[in-house]
Amino acid sequence: MSPSDGSSPTYHTIVALVRDQPGVLSRVSGVIRRRNFNIASLSVGHSEQEGLSRMTFVVYGDDEVAEQVTKQLRKLVDVVKVSDITRENIVARELALIKVRATPQTRSEIIQLVDIFRANIVDVAPESLIIEVTGDEDKIESLIRLLRSFGIREVMRSGRLAMMRGMPAEAEGGARERGESA
Repeated sequence: MSPSDGSSPTYHTIVALVRDQPGVLSRVSGVIRRRNFNIASLSVGHSEQEGLSRMTFVVYGDDEVAEQVTKQLRKLVDVVKVSDITRENIVARELALIKVRATPQTRSEIIQLVDIFRANIVDVAPESLIIEVTGDEDKIESLIRLLRSFGIREVMRSGRLAMMRGMPAEAEGGARERGESA
């Protein structure tokens, strides 16, 4: 698909607040699948509001693709709010667990890499280590690339989690009106 509005294809970060009910994930992913959009990553978890969960999608395409995804999601009854925060000032992180082969000869070298990346070793076995790393996708990709030479056995990634920095203007005003502090 070529961009019709002149924008270049890129990864878009879309955040949706959804009702925490059975089948919501299936309905949301079904809408995106039927439109033939590819989800590069998806993460879901409970939000600060009881009964609502927050989904972070990463979809690849031009601005028109991102707009179509958000429009389709807004049509779903289970979706309370949708935002494309790609161009906003955001904090984005991903968590990865990496199981790597470790021998007595390679263990200290792996530990040095883990320290450089400010990662953690969360499991030690006679022939392997499980490393937990948090950061942006580039940091995680770099660590994975360096660990490949030791023999990666398994990788589990959470997908991007993203949140806008600061308070949106309307939320700040609303908090002030109610006498709440930030």
